[in-house]
Amino acid sequence: MNPTPLARLLIVDDESAQVIALCHTLAAAGYATSGAGSGPEALCALRTAAADRAAAFDVLVTDLMMPGMDGIALLRAAQEIDPDLVGLLMTGHGTVDTAVEAMKSGALDYILKPFNLRTIIPVLSRALAVRRLRLENAALLQRLANRTTELEAANRELQRANKELEAFTYSVSHDLRQPLNGMIGFAGFLVSEKPGPLNDRQKEFLGNIHRGGQQLLRLTDELLSFSRLGQQPLERETVNVGTMVREILHQLRDAEPHRNVELRVSALPDARADCALLRQVLVNLLSNAFKFTRRVANPLIEVDGRQQAGECTYTIRDNGAGFDMRNAQRLFTIFHRLHSDRDFEGYGVGLSIAQRIVERHGGRIWAEAAVGQGANFTFTLPAETL
Repeated sequence: MNPTPLARLLIVDDESAQVIALCHTLAAAGYATSGAGSGPEALCALRTAAADRAAAFDVLVTDLMMPGMDGIALLRAAQEIDPDLVGLLMTGHGTVDTAVEAMKSGALDYILKPFNLRTIIPVLSRALAVRRLRLENAALLQRLANRTTELEAANRELQRANKELEAFTYSVSHDLRQPLNGMIGFAGFLVSEKPGPLNDRQKEFLGNIHRGGQQLLRLTDELLSFSRLGQQPLERETVNVGTMVREILHQLRDAEPHRNVELRVSALPDARADCALLRQVLVNLLSNAFKFTRRVANPLIEVDGRQQAGECTYTIRDNGAGFDMRNAQRLFTIFHRLHSDRDFEGYGVGLSIAQRIVERHGGRIWAEAAVGQGANFTFTLPAETL
């Protein structure tokens, strides 16, 4: 069985004796060689070989000075047939400058006549190394193109599914509001005893229906907000984040006047954001900080921020209930809660909304916490540019 050749070489020279001698010499060194006496003959051989990838030539070794089609023209035409083909020029001592200039046209190197096997082999080794790199790069680019196509298709499918889910969520949430409002209204009307007196047991049951309806209505409102986020265009403007944070904290403190919550707000950089959506993020995060510090003797909430590298970073810290970081990856999943209803109220939608808004702005949001030691929520937004 014939051993696998080191490479397939096409040798081109208008002097047949040179072609025969070089073919024999390199064949003895382990290469598979073919010869051609002119440029057109070589191109015909290249086209035939290109039809069968396994038979393709690795290196074209051509004389620089040939009648009709010289080595430079042959090399340019050959690389149109096979862009990965490596070209070497053969030249005499008198045309070395021309050969060097020819390398600018795509030749990798040149070989001086008369031939010496000890000088030819290193040049061929370099040429084959380049050939391997070209083929590996071409294969890598093809795999990358295929993967990109797959990812683009998957992304289109995901966008379609998201739109369908948003439309479904919006439809369900919207359609639920009318019967819920009716249920709440009738339950409240009956509890008022305007239609007639009720005993204590009946009042208790109707009160449960009324509260349950109100909870469902609040959840429906949050679902509507969540589903609208993908459709609502961003209206970016310069937002004074410090002023907005202080307004929200003032409202939260007024809602629970009996609590003595220590608030620390550092200087906060302005952001380039949708004002209404950013307020929603801050309301969700600051409300959580108030909620999860209710069982702490000395509740503390801190807000600070910084600007660097075209990005604003904001952090909200509290010393409340905290959570186990092993559950952090599910923290921003819609309807996922880390605390029971008995401990803290909520539906597990607020953080999902906050994440979606931040990511629509091109930012990131994450959390750090420990059970019983509070939580830090940090998010980024584009900085205001002058």
